[in-house]
Amino acid sequence: MLVKFTAEEDAYIKSQPLARIGTASKKGDPDTAPVGFTFDGEYFYVGGRDLEHTNKFRNIRENPKVSLVIDDMASLNPWRPRGIKIRGTADLVDHTGYLGPARYIRVKPVLKRSWGIGKPNR
Repeated sequence: MLVKFTAEEDAYIKSQPLARIGTASKKGDPDTAPVGFTFDGEYFYVGGRDLEHTNKFRNIRENPKVSLVIDDMASLNPWRPRGIKIRGTADLVDHTGYLGPARYIRVKPVLKRSWGIGKPNR
């Protein structure tokens, strides 16, 4: 099933340069890392320097379940956090993206939850 993003969510995603990806090893050891990413409307692509020697790369080869969080603060006063949390499955693909041609983590969203996007927090 394809996860649909609203126009506001899509604009927000494309305005953000960083996310955090959560992965877990086959034994369940968690890892979270800040990452750059792009979004093509269907998949998120995550790259990185020396990607094949990172925990996230090794973890995805053993366990494809991932979480991706894109968030920021629209305002500190008043307090207005906003963001999107995505759960998905990941695989490793050759792709030409923001780092040029390279190996990328491709995340297929299966669930999403957003807050503070397109409306003020109450």
